[in-house]
Amino acid sequence: MAKDTPTATPSIRPANKRGAARLAAVQALYQMEIGNVSLEDTLTQFAAIHLGKEVEGDEYLPADTDFFRQIVGGVIKAQLEIDPLLDKTLAEGWPVARIEATMRAILRAAAFELLKKPDIPVKVVITEYVDVAKAFFDDEAAGMVNGVLDTIAKNNAAPRPE
Repeated sequence: MAKDTPTATPSIRPANKRGAARLAAVQALYQMEIGNVSLEDTLTQFAAIHLGKEVEGDEYLPADTDFFRQIVGGVIKAQLEIDPLLDKTLAEGWPVARIEATMRAILRAAAFELLKKPDIPVKVVITEYVDVAKAFFDDEAAGMVNGVLDTIAKNNAAPRPE
């Protein structure tokens, strides 16, 4: 959710729309887990209510709806691959199931992109999700996100074109 953002204009760059899609995907993944909401219900609700609209006084940036769907659906589809990787990468004694739900959503979405979206530069993925983490947490937590994603990128990311 983006507070105090300017009104959407046709000149918004695709990268901004992808950033908004990433933030919305994290919110959707959180909602699915906490509210036990189905994938289809979540996708429908976010497309109809949240993406590029004002909700309860908060204005949401226009988002790349297709990219949003790819992230949310992709995380659900690849979760049995993503969660063990996160467990291996997180500090010992802090498996993904033990961390806070919003942080879990951030790490899962970012790991999905690193593993399954080789067309997106690693630096972009890490920077975008560190920014999402900063929207919800302090700098220490954002630093942890950066470290975890950097480790995943170095050891497990899908090959990127030169």
